[in-house]
Amino acid sequence: MEVMLWNDKRERDMYENFAELYAIIKTTEKLEKAYVRDLVSSGDYETECLKLITQFKNLSSFLRDVVPSVESFAETYKMDCPAALNRLIVSGVPATVEHRTASMSSSSSGSSAAVVAECVQHFITAMDSLKLNMVAVDQVYPLLSDLSGSLAKLGGGIVPPDFEGRVKVKDWILRLSKMGAADELTEQQSRQLHFDLESSYTAFMAALPNAGS
Repeated sequence: MEVMLWNDKRERDMYENFAELYAIIKTTEKLEKAYVRDLVSSGDYETECLKLITQFKNLSSFLRDVVPSVESFAETYKMDCPAALNRLIVSGVPATVEHRTASMSSSSSGSSAAVVAECVQHFITAMDSLKLNMVAVDQVYPLLSDLSGSLAKLGGGIVPPDFEGRVKVKDWILRLSKMGAADELTEQQSRQLHFDLESSYTAFMAALPNAGS
């Protein structure tokens, strides 16, 4: 007797998304353990962890109606992944980023770490969106606006006032504001914007306290 795993395409897509969420959580758990055991370099860990966090945030946001609680999802599917749930839900940034903000004064470390995490998320989301060919002005502009707002919250003690990322993002926002909402970036513009974001992100991470430790 043939057993149907789903009744229609919508239900099939839902279960495929469940499988993707499951895989992200499991992979993050393995990555966290590998980092703790010094089996992966800080650089490789940070790169992969940022990818997983961004994928998790995008997917969990998309599944919000059917998966209102990721913790309950993990419990339902008997996932023993405490490190992954902490990294993906509680922290929201790689351990390396947390370590860089640890030297900030106790009075401001909490808020500073939150702003840093916010900036990291907006950088990654904007770059990933361009990779997914989301190049319409009304798609790109809100992402850059959110990133610019987060960068504006950073104090001078974290990144310099003339930080190149702030300047480049503002320049792109000004350029997009002169275009129509339905206009799209050309391939050359999209590649240049991605390059500017990537170089700004690299400079941002390097400027964080204890970046070299």
